[in-house]
Amino acid sequence: MINRYRSRVSGPLMDRIDIHIDVPAVPYKELSKEYLSEKSETIQQRVAEARELQLDRFTSERIYANGQMKTRHMKKYCNLTSEAQGLLDSAMQQLGLSARAYSRILKVSRTIADLDASDNIAGRHVAEAIQYRTLDRGQM
Repeated sequence: MINRYRSRVSGPLMDRIDIHIDVPAVPYKELSKEYLSEKSETIQQRVAEARELQLDRFTSERIYANGQMKTRHMKKYCNLTSEAQGLLDSAMQQLGLSARAYSRILKVSRTIADLDASDNIAGRHVAEAIQYRTLDRGQM
């Protein structure tokens, strides 16, 4: 049923969605386990700092967030390390991603790098962004 539903949604439409991931049901026994995780306050602070970075970055650009970047902005603000570029090149080739998917991955990578307070987009940022494109990989 899932594949039948997915076949009704066009590729160009899916390309316009920045993040799509599978979220499986959590087994009952897992719900009661205690996990060590980052505190909400810490996450909130990182998000606020990343938003401030974006607002400062785009002061003269008439945009306010990474998701609004056009090609010229991406060329200016999405500096990839050689590792990140290689990983993105491989993903494009192996997954057969579209140009629009490439742009989405780059924008999400920039946001992940901002959350990491990194000026450049590293391989780990690109790898995480690619993981958020599960429908491009034919999974669900």
